[in-house]
Amino acid sequence: MSSSSFNLLSAILNQNKLNGQNYVDWKRNLDIVLTAEGYKNVLTNPKPSEPAPDSSQEDKDKFDKWVKANDMAKCYILASMSNVLQHQHQYYTVASDILFNLKEMFGSQGRLARQRAMRDFLKAKMAEGTPVQDHLLKMFDHLNTLEILGAKIDGESQIDMILESLPESYDQFKLDYVLNHKDYSLSELMSAL
Repeated sequence: MSSSSFNLLSAILNQNKLNGQNYVDWKRNLDIVLTAEGYKNVLTNPKPSEPAPDSSQEDKDKFDKWVKANDMAKCYILASMSNVLQHQHQYYTVASDILFNLKEMFGSQGRLARQRAMRDFLKAKMAEGTPVQDHLLKMFDHLNTLEILGAKIDGESQIDMILESLPESYDQFKLDYVLNHKDYSLSELMSAL
């Protein structure tokens, strides 16, 4: 990644340091930065076992890659929080453990935000005559917000919920979808509509 991209991503976190009151926004920004930098996987993939001296080079490289990504994720996390929170978390060795502790401390904000985001998603209905792409982009944004907030909605249910948000003029499309046992991804749905 170029130096200017790094500075831009760092600026996102520097301008939105975690202070306890802004956990949901901070977590969303952190997810953006860690995804862009390629380090988010250490938050969901457990630390691999340290390879034995006679392990394959591939195993050693895999372990080294995880350690580097974990170290970078920890740096981003620690650099993007208040000094008090930094001090409290500086001795954690695994980035996901830091996030787990922060979720324990501030997670209730996320639960309330997730409930609001789910309500907004379920209430969203496309007005007749408006562009379907605009509506779908809005629905994708709702789904992204829900994912960031920890909601688990499988792909098939996402499609079903989006189809239910369409007006009556799309009833034939919905019927064809069900009768023909179509299985769309979100991007395929957008193309099909």
